[in-house]
Amino acid sequence: MLVLLVIFMVTAPLVNPGQIELPQVGKTSAPPVQPMEVSIRSDKSIWLRDRSQGSNEHKVTRGDLVKAIREKQKTNPEQAVVIAADKDVRYEAVLEVMDTLQQNQVTKVGLLAKPRGG
Repeated sequence: MLVLLVIFMVTAPLVNPGQIELPQVGKTSAPPVQPMEVSIRSDKSIWLRDRSQGSNEHKVTRGDLVKAIREKQKTNPEQAVVIAADKDVRYEAVLEVMDTLQQNQVTKVGLLAKPRGG
């Protein structure tokens, strides 16, 4: 045991600790972009709201949905999309919209949930 202690005492000062580069205050990234909100109603109609341009929703087809998101991605490739659905909407309708977005290279897709009331 004494030999091991001596070995650790001799080699410990020789070990060079690693250095970590911490981020600087001036190097912050741009503020996050407001996500686009896709709403699926109980009649399976799709509504789109661009939160960065206000709170107006408009009804779209799947083709128009993809086109609007692709236009937004031209200016910001990191554009996020959230999907909200009425509670009466079948889950497969949500999956179909998610699949359509995934097939068109929309990578940041999330689900919007309503918090439970107290």
